[in-house]
Amino acid sequence: MNICLSSPAKFSPLRPSSRVLVPSSPKQPSPSLSLQPPSNPQPLNSRLITAHLDAGRLREAISALDSMAWSGSYPDLVTYALLLKSCIRCREFHLGRHVRRRLEESGIEPDSVVLNSLISLHSKSNDWEEAEEVFWSMGSDKRDLVSWSAMISCYATNNKEMEAIALFLDMLQEGFSPNEYCYTAVIRACSTAKTARIGDAIFGFLMKDGYFDSDACVGCALIDMFVKGRGDLRSSLKVFNKMSERNVVAWTQIITRCTELGHPEEAVNLFVDMLLEGCIPDKFTISAVVSACSDLGLLPLGLQLHSWAMRSGLHSDVCVGCCLVDMYRKCGACGSLSDSRKVFDQMPSHNVMSWTAVITGYAQCDGSKEAVELFLEMIRGPIRPNHFTFASVLKACASSINVETGVQVYAHTVKLGLSTDNCVGNSLVSMFARSGRTEDARKAFESLFDRNMVSYNTILDAYSKNLNSEEAFSLFHEIESMGMGPDAYTFASLLSGAASVGAISKGELIHGRIVKSGLHFNECVCNALISMYSKCGNVEAAFRVFDRMGDKKNVISWTSMIMGFAKHGFSERALETFREMIELGMRPNEITSVAVLSACSHGGLASKGRMYFESMQKDHGITPRMEHYACMVDLLGRSGSLVEAFEFISSMPFEANELVWRTFLGACRIHGNVELGKKAAGMILQKDPSDPAAYILLANLYASSGRWEDMAEIRKKMKLKNLTKEAGCSWIEVKDTIFKFHVGDSSHPQAREIFNELDRLNTKIKKLGYVPNTDFFLHDVEEEQKEQYLFQHSEKLAVAFGLISTPRPKPIRVFKNLRVCGDCHSAIKYISMATDREIVVRDANRFHHFKDGKCSCNDYW
Repeated sequence: MNICLSSPAKFSPLRPSSRVLVPSSPKQPSPSLSLQPPSNPQPLNSRLITAHLDAGRLREAISALDSMAWSGSYPDLVTYALLLKSCIRCREFHLGRHVRRRLEESGIEPDSVVLNSLISLHSKSNDWEEAEEVFWSMGSDKRDLVSWSAMISCYATNNKEMEAIALFLDMLQEGFSPNEYCYTAVIRACSTAKTARIGDAIFGFLMKDGYFDSDACVGCALIDMFVKGRGDLRSSLKVFNKMSERNVVAWTQIITRCTELGHPEEAVNLFVDMLLEGCIPDKFTISAVVSACSDLGLLPLGLQLHSWAMRSGLHSDVCVGCCLVDMYRKCGACGSLSDSRKVFDQMPSHNVMSWTAVITGYAQCDGSKEAVELFLEMIRGPIRPNHFTFASVLKACASSINVETGVQVYAHTVKLGLSTDNCVGNSLVSMFARSGRTEDARKAFESLFDRNMVSYNTILDAYSKNLNSEEAFSLFHEIESMGMGPDAYTFASLLSGAASVGAISKGELIHGRIVKSGLHFNECVCNALISMYSKCGNVEAAFRVFDRMGDKKNVISWTSMIMGFAKHGFSERALETFREMIELGMRPNEITSVAVLSACSHGGLASKGRMYFESMQKDHGITPRMEHYACMVDLLGRSGSLVEAFEFISSMPFEANELVWRTFLGACRIHGNVELGKKAAGMILQKDPSDPAAYILLANLYASSGRWEDMAEIRKKMKLKNLTKEAGCSWIEVKDTIFKFHVGDSSHPQAREIFNELDRLNTKIKKLGYVPNTDFFLHDVEEEQKEQYLFQHSEKLAVAFGLISTPRPKPIRVFKNLRVCGDCHSAIKYISMATDREIVVRDANRFHHFKDGKCSCNDYW
């Protein structure tokens, strides 16, 4: 006998129960097969089914049910209820549907218990329409509080929040009083930004009925309502602290939410409280706290948690393993992934999460080759990569400028049907953009099926980074015209683009738009403004933004300001800001330490630099990475302590990379130490035989020492290897337009006026004491010719154009892609005195503020 369920009516509050489970007539009517269950339901077979279920043998129980059906007999409703609950508990939803079909065949009219189990079955298998159909077919005589609660929970679980809330109100009008399970379900429906306000009213009902601290599930639901609905961690903590029963689930939930909302310190403190209260953490707790350690860079605590996981056997869990892989990646020395890789290799089994975690680690830590190799190993196995995996591999291809490999990886996403995923598409756009292939990035962007703000921000950031501010602003206007509304990341990208070319007027224009949009107090935007003003030469404007942030400053804000002061040569202000940061209880990170060491390096503060380097790990728990060692080598090298710098490199706990040796070679070039310079160049070329920087620095070192034949030999090797030197250029922004100059450049429309201005300046500054330093001209030609070429360097041309194009007392801001020439540095000091103008020059290393014949770097750069 079949049970016919009619189609669900359109949802409406207080919907009448027009549908009832009515058995249809059997094909061969028989008095014994009426609407009543069979008189003899074969209790022996029912007991066999129950015995299988008690022993955890669900499939054998289903087989016994099928055997009964084939023999024309059926178990009782209690057995059906047990079967359905077992299917739900084992998440064998397809077997649960099979049980339902057998029930329908039996002709037995289901009771409330069975129907409630059916609602739960369809709810947990994400089939809310079937659950809704069963619920409304029950009729008011069978719908009890469990039915209402199950259906409300079903709607909440399946992202039907408004339906869940409406059904809760229907239930109240029907005269039912909610219990803790019903409240838990409807509170979950209020855990979105759209329904958060309704949650306040539900919270009032809950308090009035006395269910606030009656059950841990209610408390957990309230925690999520405040966190997910409005990002209110403070209220969530209040709820947690008032809970009378705090089990491991509640502890884990509040710890996880603290980490997700960017409060890892609070998460760690709660974990300690949990242990003191005697609650034993499970694998989910350990995963959450390990993630907090990753955010904080707390390697010592991470090691203890790893030990705990080993002792308790939780280290074999894939989720814990993934978190440990990520923790070692973020906290390991010098960005090394050796410990992270060990954890990955020791995991007994892998899933897509663990593969993605280790691939992402290599992709983010300059291990592009390893990331691609791991990806190839992954696809040879049974685990199928997901869109996050592909996004990480594409990022690795971008980092290594291995675009062709990236294109092949993208072809693999097409085969797997993941190419239309926004995460993959945006990563492809980013890969082309970071490789300088802006046109390909634009084509990838245009081919996206569903462009969101991430898509627009990615391509906009590409144009910004590739110095195409016009296209970036065009995209910005497109975003506004579509009504999408630029977000904090849009403005951050535009500010980054303005900063990269030193376009301060564009940066100021963006700042105005930010104020109008009401985002001027957003942390991300404020940090981008600090960076923009610092990189555009106006460190005081950067400080004003920083100061106005008040207590909203995060570690990025402090680090950006410290780095800004360091780059501008205000070392003492940088160190003073760092001390204030520590006094306020803000924990520095690895980048903060780089900023502090840079401040010491640019200010010639060798002893302070050593002190801060030693205190990194001792006082702040920061393990020095390659960047920190490079800063120390730079500090020692600039101060002339080349032998000490060489010994420092030799004593490093890991092998120095090209960055460290290139830094040391630059110091040898400044101080004219040919022998140590040759050693440094040899180490660089040993690691990368095609590194043009090593050849260029060594050639310049030979030239400055008058060893022209050796220099010519280096140039010859470069030519044979087809290596080219990056051409030096300088640029200046005048009336919202960027003007670029190369040495001896006569292509500018006002070239005649610029060269006339240079001649006038040359005469003026020579009278003030300027003597051209022809040692900085690295070609073997006559002295007079050297002097002529020197005075046509790109930075001098840009300064001259700035003088004839900008009114007093506006500072002249010039930017150069390479280190400023020593002769140009001397000449611009005299030009600032002769013209009574402030001149700011940003080179590849730092800012130089020239005023009244002096430079902020004190001739130390």
